[in-house]
Amino acid sequence: MTVALPDPEERGTLRIAHSVVRKVAQRAADQVPGTARVQRKVAGLGLGDHGANAAVSGRDNDVDLKLDVALHYPGSVREVVARVREKVSGEVEHITSYHVRALDVTVSALVPDVAPRVR
Repeated sequence: MTVALPDPEERGTLRIAHSVVRKVAQRAADQVPGTARVQRKVAGLGLGDHGANAAVSGRDNDVDLKLDVALHYPGSVREVVARVREKVSGEVEHITSYHVRALDVTVSALVPDVAPRVR
């Protein structure tokens, strides 16, 4: 037995908070190979590591994103950032159905790949 749904305009509204869009964008950016996690410190205190940081603005179904990411060094900054843009835009649009109107990426750190020490 199938139940008929009311027409879309009679079902109500769905609003996805910018905080949710921010988390989707950050997680998507962190999944891109070549991005890195860095230690967060405030006044000399270690606060743990973190990945990408995002800010969201915009209205209705259009969002503007600003991402701050750290990348592994050596690596192609342009290639990794292009993959970050593709992944973040795709995930935000797929999960939220919001259109990513602008996506600014700032590379704030290059983290060297350090070989593990063997004793």
